[in-house]
Amino acid sequence: MLHAKKERKFGRVKGVRTALLRGLAVSLIKHGKIQTTEAKAKELRKFVEPLVTIAKKGTIADRRLVASRLDNNVPEVKKLFAEIAPKFKNTPGGYTRIIKTKTRLKDSAKLAVIEFV
Repeated sequence: MLHAKKERKFGRVKGVRTALLRGLAVSLIKHGKIQTTEAKAKELRKFVEPLVTIAKKGTIADRRLVASRLDNNVPEVKKLFAEIAPKFKNTPGGYTRIIKTKTRLKDSAKLAVIEFV
């Protein structure tokens, strides 16, 4: 039974799963929206929205914390603090939107588009 299991594992060990979410988060920040599977989009939402909340405060410590969680990708950290976080200054949460799309032909995986609102 899967009582109190909050995160999806995607058949990966912890380090690989963290790298997957970091890569998806960097792509989302860089492009504004990405297409991925529905399960990965739902996990990505839980990874990215706290980063935007931290970035809204904008202190040096917050910048370093976000940089460490994004594996020190400097251009994406700058974009998050300069462009994305100021748009949500008065918004208490819900910074991303997941739009369910078609299923993939090869493996019938449910696809979704995740984007910033």
